[in-house]
Amino acid sequence: MIEAELKARVQEPEQVMRLLDGRARARSEVYRDTYYDRPDGLLAAADEELRVRTIHGEAGTRTVLTFKGAAVDVASGSKPEHETGVDDAEAAHAILRGLGYVEVIAFEKRCRNYDFEAGERRMLATLVRVPEIEGTFLEVETLVVEADVEAALDDIRGVLADLGIGDEDLTREAYTRAVAKQRK
Repeated sequence: MIEAELKARVQEPEQVMRLLDGRARARSEVYRDTYYDRPDGLLAAADEELRVRTIHGEAGTRTVLTFKGAAVDVASGSKPEHETGVDDAEAAHAILRGLGYVEVIAFEKRCRNYDFEAGERRMLATLVRVPEIEGTFLEVETLVVEADVEAALDDIRGVLADLGIGDEDLTREAYTRAVAKQRK
């Protein structure tokens, strides 16, 4: 499946949060993301990602292992995504290190997630704060087959427009790069 997604810098987070609260019940979660690569940077060079994410929220703690392939839509950065739950986070980290992967970066995201339907699709809208990066971001995504990416992105643009987010607010800036830049 392809994760069709658009990300924007939010100019008025409180207003966007109120509008999202009108669509769905919010789920506040803290993500602890750790990104891995080969020592030679092969995954980054191929525009691929390998991540272990531990999510802390009201429902407890869970961990997922995610691989994202190279972008199928350059403008949005939408990528194939393969994700599975992990019972033991430390074992997942140990397995990746044992296979020769090295930790590239780890950081925290504070998220307010909203699940809802729009354009006859299941959507996930996430208001994101990364303590090391200034500002608030909004990610809106849905999972689709590759042939449906453009239509899904149009539906996502409709959601963004309803929230007062314009094309000028869209960004492809990766949290990993922004956090790395802040740490230098």
